[in-house]
Amino acid sequence: MKVGQRYPLVDFEAFDESYLQRLTNGDNTTEQHFVSYFGRLIRMKLRSRVRSQELIDDICQETFLRVLSKLRNKGGVEHPERFGAFVNTVCEYVMLERFRTQTKTDPLPYAGFDTVDPNANTESGLVSDERKRIVEQVLRGLPANHRELLRMIFWEEKDKAEVCRHFNVDREYLRVLLHRAKSSFRSLMREAQYSIS
Repeated sequence: MKVGQRYPLVDFEAFDESYLQRLTNGDNTTEQHFVSYFGRLIRMKLRSRVRSQELIDDICQETFLRVLSKLRNKGGVEHPERFGAFVNTVCEYVMLERFRTQTKTDPLPYAGFDTVDPNANTESGLVSDERKRIVEQVLRGLPANHRELLRMIFWEEKDKAEVCRHFNVDREYLRVLLHRAKSSFRSLMREAQYSIS
């Protein structure tokens, strides 16, 4: 390893339709190559973000399962030349899902929480009302489909399968739409708060 180089060099592969077809058909040699090649890349990626080796292994396994499942489902992967990016994206989603699951199940520490002051002044109420007004203004400024998606997911807490049917998309693309809607909301929210201050 050269000075200043963090990881050993990895020979990057170019993937084609033939490779994906062999992987889809369950060719043993191709599957071993897939697991070995992407296993190294995923582990390098996760080492800086995930502390537990067990969690890294879980994320790797789940990524492999989802990628192979996608390949073997009708439609598969449309662009073989982007296969590496596809695997990376699946890994990213799996990792974020695991983080969300852990934070939902890990209890919050009790120490350090302040109790609510029943005699708090009305200033906090005014700030809260102002914030609601800004949020309503920002929502009105969003494109209709973004506003509808955010309303269904966060206010009505609709089941994601129902939201997918409503927008006529699969779960994977729903994540993309939700990411875009949240990004638009955050961007407009920052502008609104900046213009007030």
